Amino acid sequence: MSLLDLPVLSHPLVSLEPLSHDHAPALALAAAEGDLWRRAWYTSVPEPDAVGAEIDRRLALHADGAMVPWAIVAGGRAVGMTTYMNIDAETPRVEIGSTWMAVSAQGSGINPAIKLLMLARAFDDLGCPAVEFRTSWHNRQSRDAIERLGAKQDGVLRSHQYSKGTLRDVVVYSIIEPEWPAVRRGLEARLDARGPRLEA
Repeated sequence: MSLLDLPVLSHPLVSLEPLSHDHAPALALAAAEGDLWRRAWYTSVPEPDAVGAEIDRRLALHADGAMVPWAIVAGGRAVGMTTYMNIDAETPRVEIGSTWMAVSAQGSGINPAIKLLMLARAFDDLGCPAVEFRTSWHNRQSRDAIERLGAKQDGVLRSHQYSKGTLRDVVVYSIIEPEWPAVRRGLEARLDARGPRLEA
């Protein structure tokens, strides 16, 4: 089993499918919803017309061994993208990142479901000793979501990278393998609390 494999990962609420251009029309609609690509200045959501180019970029990084890109699929349509990135095959170690979802998918339980799938694969299948998360200092929504997982903040990389022309501070978090059982239980409890509302 390789870090670069792209299996379908499934939960009753959502599936992660290998990203392809078949997802492009739905992803363009997802990016356009509520002008998400314009409003989320602190993160990288592609413009609707640039979704195809973003898919090409992510697939090229996969071919180079630098990224594992999935489409987030719920209710029969692609509602966003997520990846393993900053891949360290020797350790092995991955970062879960470059994630975005349509406005209508946010707060729906999809995010904890995809994190459960991706963390389970990283820790249980791939044997990662740690999984990393990074986000903009100003992305309070993302920081809150990462902290709700049980991830610990490792530090802040100040003036670390440009996003949409703005030099941003990057907050680095991680979950290490001994913390994974408690993180898993927390995610499962959050999803169980949604009860019968979980539907594909």
